[in-house]
Amino acid sequence: MVITAPLNTALRAAAMLFFVVVIAACARNPNDNVGLTGVGNVGPGGGSPGSQQEFLVSVGDRVFFETDSSSLTSEASATLDKQAAWLNQYQNYRIMVEGHADERGTREYNIALGARRSSIVVNYLVSKGVNQQRITSQSFGKERPVAICNDISCWSQNRRAVTVVQ
Repeated sequence: MVITAPLNTALRAAAMLFFVVVIAACARNPNDNVGLTGVGNVGPGGGSPGSQQEFLVSVGDRVFFETDSSSLTSEASATLDKQAAWLNQYQNYRIMVEGHADERGTREYNIALGARRSSIVVNYLVSKGVNQQRITSQSFGKERPVAICNDISCWSQNRRAVTVVQ
């Protein structure tokens, strides 16, 4: 059988590529993936220390409000204390505080209520030492519900302020 020069060169290149891939696969350390699958150096809540994931899981990104209120509950204050401590420790992050309301009330009223809620959170975090230059806020009113139903359980989830780490 006669093999022409271009075909012979192509076969050699393919064989060489095959052996390079096989050798590279054999040389791989099975521990190279530690940390990529959630195993390894992670914080107590499942995210690496100082990560947005750690903030979400270990600190909490939202506080809730009573109906037609922008006053902080004791539970909300406790969450904001943890947020402030985390933000003061990891100062390379900026945050946006989003104010939200439930579906009851007019659009304009709920935008204003969401603004009061985000403002109270911003003021609380600043009072705990977070630099105001790192914080922006926005009200979404009733425009971005997390739960949609005509029930108190849904309404209570939507009356919130969310701290988004950026």
